[in-house]
Amino acid sequence: MEENREKDELYSKRVRAGKRTYFFDVKSTRSNDYYLTITESKKKYKEGGFFYEKHKIFLYKEDFEKFLEAIQEAVSHVKTDLMPDFDFTQIEDKYTESNKTDEVDDELKWD
Repeated sequence: MEENREKDELYSKRVRAGKRTYFFDVKSTRSNDYYLTITESKKKYKEGGFFYEKHKIFLYKEDFEKFLEAIQEAVSHVKTDLMPDFDFTQIEDKYTESNKTDEVDDELKWD
């Protein structure tokens, strides 16, 4: 089963964002169609130790443009209408710097 999972995953991008990590994975179906999974992984603590809480979205090719347009509109609304005076470049600069020195977390797992 693990071999099949590796075959159908064509691309993967990890985005670390504070306590959360997002995975953007392009996968293929048996009929050579493509879709995107977006996984949010958050490290949590429970009595026995740490575990990862995950939430996943499956995005199919016919919805790519609608999804992209909606997320761009929502982000634009926050930046221009709700927080016009906030300097978002300070967050982008911090994110860029943290990714330069970020080491790979071998314990981080996703479906």
